[in-house]
Parts: sequence; C-alpha cells; structure tokens
Amino acid sequence: MPTTSYSPVQKLLHWLVFAFVLGLYGITYAEGLFPRGDPGRDTVWWLHISFGLLLIVLVVLRVGWRLSRGAPALPESMRGPEKVLARIAHGLLYALLIAIPILGVLLTWYRGDTLSFFGLFAIPAPFPAVRETARTVKELHELAANGILIVAGLHAAAALWHHFVRRDDVLKRMLPGQGGNQSAT
Repeated sequence: MPTTSYSPVQKLLHWLVFAFVLGLYGITYAEGLFPRGDPGRDTVWWLHISFGLLLIVLVVLRVGWRLSRGAPALPESMRGPEKVLARIAHGLLYALLIAIPILGVLLTWYRGDTLSFFGLFAIPAPFPAVRETARTVKELHELAANGILIVAGLHAAAALWHHFVRRDDVLKRMLPGQGGNQSAT
C-alpha cells in the first residue's frame, strides 16, 4: 500500500528546518540593536553562524532521509499542474536550503573570519580574505535567504489553501500525529 503521509522523522526534520530558517533570518535583525563596535553585534553573528552550522547538519539529514526514504505520492486530488508546481517548489526549497548555508560559510571565510560552532570548535578560513568577493557572496546569501522566505510562504499558502479550500489531506501529511498510512521512520 502506498504511503499517504510523511514519516515522524521526516515531519520532525521539516519543522526543525522551518524553525531554524525563521530563527536565523530573525536573528540577523538583532544586529541592529547594537551600535557598531559593540560586542553584542559579534555575539549576534556568532550565534547566527553557530545555528547556521547546525542547520547544515539538519539539511544534510533531511536530504539524506528524503533520498533514502522518498516521499509519499502526491494526493490524487491534486491536478497535473498542481503536482508540477509542488515538485518545482520542493526542488527550489531544497536547492535554497543547500545554497544558503554554503554561501554563509563562504561569506564568513571571505570576510577572513573563522567559523565557530558555539565555541566548541573553530574552522579557520582555508583562503585569504577577499572583501570584494565577500560583498558579492553576502548579496547572494541575502538574496537566497529572501528567496526561501518567498518560496516557503507560497508553499505554506498552498498547503493552507488545500486544507481550508480544497479540504483535502495535503497539509495533514506533514502535521505531527496526522495523516494516513505513514512511510517507515
């Protein structure tokens, strides 16, 4: 029997990644709470980098789980164009989830900074700082971060539309404790 719901592990990883993306995006605004030169600004970026590295781990787990376990078939209630759009949106989300942390790591290194994971370990830049390249990578990182919010917002809007307008089980497939026949954890 084909699965109709994501596994509990897939659901957990989905919602953790969602929370991390929102949290990382939000924490960037905390920088504005501190004047230039204030150590608080450095703490904000230290936290952003540390949680960003943790996001990389979650994304690797999520992509690995998806590749090894697959995903439930799209519901029969979805029309052909909806299925194509859903696949495109998922592809964009995964591409951005991979690109954003990579760009963040490169940005840190091109600035000449060391990656620090909550002070537990540090990874120095493997190449010299190049400020002009750092600016370009920063723009790409910010563009991708804004892009993921847009695509995730459309993704959420589509799920809510399915739930409240179409009244099908598309949203329930990813809600904890919801859904039908689940794939293996």
